[in-house]
Amino acid sequence: MKQSILEELVARYPALIQCRADIEAAYRLLQKTYDRDGILYLCGNGGSAADAGHIVGELMKSFTIPRPISDSASSELNDPALARQLHGVLRAISLSGHLSLSTAFGNDVDADYIFAQQIFGYGRPGDVLWALSTSGNSPNILHALKVAKARGLATLGLTGEGGGEMKRLCQVCIRVPERETYKVQELHLPVYHALCRMLEENFFPQSGNL
Repeated sequence: MKQSILEELVARYPALIQCRADIEAAYRLLQKTYDRDGILYLCGNGGSAADAGHIVGELMKSFTIPRPISDSASSELNDPALARQLHGVLRAISLSGHLSLSTAFGNDVDADYIFAQQIFGYGRPGDVLWALSTSGNSPNILHALKVAKARGLATLGLTGEGGGEMKRLCQVCIRVPERETYKVQELHLPVYHALCRMLEENFFPQSGNL
């Protein structure tokens, strides 16, 4: 099914054919993270911050298929009605959503380092930082990637055609073939939707639950 999702993606968006190998590599990186019970952290600015939150929304609850929680998790709750309302999760956190921390750090220190500070505090080996930047050159994104690398996190980038400095700092970097900001963002959405679908089908097959 994962290959069919990729086939559908490039059929609907032929411009993304050249990104196919990197999208597959991104999937393997994320799969490995979740196989190890790691956490996915995401960061971006502006529209990319919204995309980071969007990705979290697809991973932390059912996206395209049901995700009933496991029988053991349901038993721990000792409340069948509550258990029926919960979904299996792929742990993901958007660093762009921490308003009080980011404004405090920006006011007291320097806004260019807030994502770096969050990764320094939260990140652990086995986790992954997924950085989104249409230019690939946003300073706060680059600082976060440097800290992630130093702390032993895997690094994934989603950016535009040029890649900027981001491509040098990421283990896997998906560079969609556009340079204008809104056009880059228009191709980012189908890429991350495909990745979320691939992960969901891997970890939550419809024939059972996790």
